[in-house]
Amino acid sequence: MTTTGSAAGVLREALLDALALVLPVACAGCGAPDRSVCGACRAALEPAAAPVERPGIRAWAGLSYAGAAARAIRSFKDDGRTDAAPALAPALRAALAAACAEPVRPGRLEVAVVPSTAAARRARGYDPVRLLVRHAGFRSANVLRALDRADQAGLGRAERRANAARSLTAVRPLSGGRFVLVDDVVTTGSTLADAVRAIRSAGGDVAAIAVLAQTPLRVPEHHLNG
Repeated sequence: MTTTGSAAGVLREALLDALALVLPVACAGCGAPDRSVCGACRAALEPAAAPVERPGIRAWAGLSYAGAAARAIRSFKDDGRTDAAPALAPALRAALAAACAEPVRPGRLEVAVVPSTAAARRARGYDPVRLLVRHAGFRSANVLRALDRADQAGLGRAERRANAARSLTAVRPLSGGRFVLVDDVVTTGSTLADAVRAIRSAGGDVAAIAVLAQTPLRVPEHHLNG
């Protein structure tokens, strides 16, 4: 007997097959034809929320930035593959749930994203983190503005810290506001640390931090202080 769930799955696959004939696509994670994100890559995007410790920062990440997950995230951020957002959103949702499950002072929390610079937003046509938050089922408040800076990708630890220093500013007074800070990928934590600084400088409080993915460290964490 076919269950309702499996019948829905068969129908979904049939609809995707039909759509692929009209609008051919390739998997954002592996390049396989006919799916925005294929079954194997969806399995690689299965949420596995884990705590992330960086100097002065504690966050929760939904994925490890490696393999198919890293390729899908790069496609989403840099190649205009907004169709990958629905497959990435569950991992961010899991990270948000884990971050907010930790003991925090009771009260209303708003989602504050680490925004793209204006130049990056114009080039892409969208802000990846805001779009991902929407697909995860949340609304983001207008809290931070990113000043133009070099892309963090490819920079070393010291260069990342220097590049991120005071690169974010609050767009308004935040006195009394409490926020869950959200970003896409954390490596050294320098961007998140600057976002926390900007929010606190405007009078707000960061109660929790969630990211889509964490980049596995290649060196022991205590070396990041050096």
